[in-house]
Amino acid sequence: MKESGFNVQEIELIINHAFQEDIGSGDITTNNIVPENTSATASMTAKADGIVAGLDIAEMVFRKLDANLKWNPKIKDGDRVSKGDVILEIKGTFRALLTGERLALNLLQRMSGIATETAKYVAEAKGTKVKILDTRKTVPGLRTFDKYAVKMGGGTNHRIGLYDMVMIKDNHIKIAGSITSAVEQVRKAIPSDIKVEVETTNLNEVKEAVAAGADIIMLDNMSNELMKEAVDFINGKALVEASGNMNLERIAGVSKTGVDFISIGALTHSVTALDISQNIIL
Repeated sequence: MKESGFNVQEIELIINHAFQEDIGSGDITTNNIVPENTSATASMTAKADGIVAGLDIAEMVFRKLDANLKWNPKIKDGDRVSKGDVILEIKGTFRALLTGERLALNLLQRMSGIATETAKYVAEAKGTKVKILDTRKTVPGLRTFDKYAVKMGGGTNHRIGLYDMVMIKDNHIKIAGSITSAVEQVRKAIPSDIKVEVETTNLNEVKEAVAAGADIIMLDNMSNELMKEAVDFINGKALVEASGNMNLERIAGVSKTGVDFISIGALTHSVTALDISQNIIL
């Protein structure tokens, strides 16, 4: 768990909430059919090609039900699997394997789906300096898992939340009166090590953001041609992020404009889970 960089206490809170939601006072089907001390072996198999993420999380789910189970992963997070590959084997109580199955699979499949989707975007940007970023468009309460999965797919995490980086967007600019005023106000109030990003939609806004001393300039919903003009004007005075309407087909072209980052909400907001099945053998 330490190797994955997870905060164990935070993860336990998430899993405890999920247990309460799914198991509540107990698995009344399993507990009334399966003898308490019956042991079994289970395997999880990939039913589609993809990249696996979330093995430590799945293990935590099962260990809360059976602290003595034997956990035998055949791969590690970030590894690519093909349809039919065995991902892991588990030996433990039959009750634990049945009761924990759906929750473990829900998390493992979602995280693996995010990692798999991220890897597709990373591949499209290969050969350029571009880093593929996630966004805050995550499932509430599961952002830690979603962003970890992005990293396992080769992507890079953007800000974690509203507290660790300034992001000045159009509505902030409206109330502040200008990009310059908005940047000045936050600079006076925040520690010097916190980055300030400004969203822009045209070259005039880009020029103002550069003059105001933004650390990162977001080019929002711009054409590739306009992005190239903006990058040339910025000329290294700030990092540049492309955002808005980004799909897989656009990544190669946008990467060639010279931007540093491309942020993509689709990595997490509507991802398809990687198909993984669990089979139990008595």
